[in-house]
Amino acid sequence: MTDANKSYYERHIFFCLNERKNGEACCAQHHAQQAYDRCKALVKSQGLSGPGKVRVNKSGCLDRCAAGPVAVVYPEAVWYTYVDEQDIDEIVESHLKNGRVVERLLTPPHLGR
Repeated sequence: MTDANKSYYERHIFFCLNERKNGEACCAQHHAQQAYDRCKALVKSQGLSGPGKVRVNKSGCLDRCAAGPVAVVYPEAVWYTYVDEQDIDEIVESHLKNGRVVERLLTPPHLGR
């Protein structure tokens, strides 16, 4: 890849933090904010953040509510469903740091809203 085509960040991870007020399922009901905070802190503490590296972003609804909570890593477009801090730790270590997809946390492709 030439410098002109190189992305500003190597990877982005977006965490859905959407909260639905009408009682419908949403990622916010599943501690998505805490997962985002943990991921951001780990990426920063491990020196993985910044240009040419990783960016951790908040997102509104990603329309995968039935699989929530969800996060997606680009440019690979890998969707994750996570449960706890250990899952976030594994995503950071395996995928964001070493480029290896965490197969056990992949969001089932048929789950949408």
